[in-house]
Amino acid sequence: MRIAVAGATGNIGARTVAVLEQAAHDVVRISRSHGIDLLSGEGLDAALTDVDAVVDATSHETADRDEAVAFFGAATSNLLAAEERAGVRHHVLLSIVGIDRVDGNAHYAGKREQERLVAEGPTPWTIVPFTQFHDFAATVTSWTEHDGVATIPPLLVQPIAPADVADILAEIATGTPQGHYRDVAGPEPQDLVDMARRTNDARGHAVKLVPTWSSLLGPEMAGNVLLPGKDARIAPTTFDDWLANPR
Repeated sequence: MRIAVAGATGNIGARTVAVLEQAAHDVVRISRSHGIDLLSGEGLDAALTDVDAVVDATSHETADRDEAVAFFGAATSNLLAAEERAGVRHHVLLSIVGIDRVDGNAHYAGKREQERLVAEGPTPWTIVPFTQFHDFAATVTSWTEHDGVATIPPLLVQPIAPADVADILAEIATGTPQGHYRDVAGPEPQDLVDMARRTNDARGHAVKLVPTWSSLLGPEMAGNVLLPGKDARIAPTTFDDWLANPR
């Protein structure tokens, strides 16, 4: 199959490209570094020529809700329009478990707009909601760290290995559209503070962690909000396994 990956140089996109290429698929990389701009649409029509499926693994970091909605709205609209012109038969969207249960988060607002556009769009689709990744805790502390101290919310999560995410996206992209896919999560719940401590220790990075809800992620994410549903698909790699062999 000829499969395009949007966000091809990102954390998940690059891994998905590698999985697809290992399976001998013809992969088209969609990213600005490859001369394709989702926000302007430049290069999209040429990139999607003869493409069977598109995996959208794009991301955008901002704390501004309007900016997030505008970015994901424009990028997704341009991608879907180009897919329709090219006759793409399957759009696979990487999404996040729990985005409908959290109102105040800017990124989640952008992802909700992205999901809406895909579900209402012209290309047959599969939306796949994943839990946070195993490297999420260290990422959060990197956002807030200053002078060796980082604040972090005491979230309850059920994280998944990035490599498992890529494997599942590649599997779904080579199949038929399924609409709203079930939640996908790692094998076991974890406390985000403990994850951050263990990850930083494993990396030899000394940082004092201050658990608090008065930071980037608030109490609207407390409790079971970010955990997968009862019928979730469970990926194999545990957090301990990932710490021993990050991938």
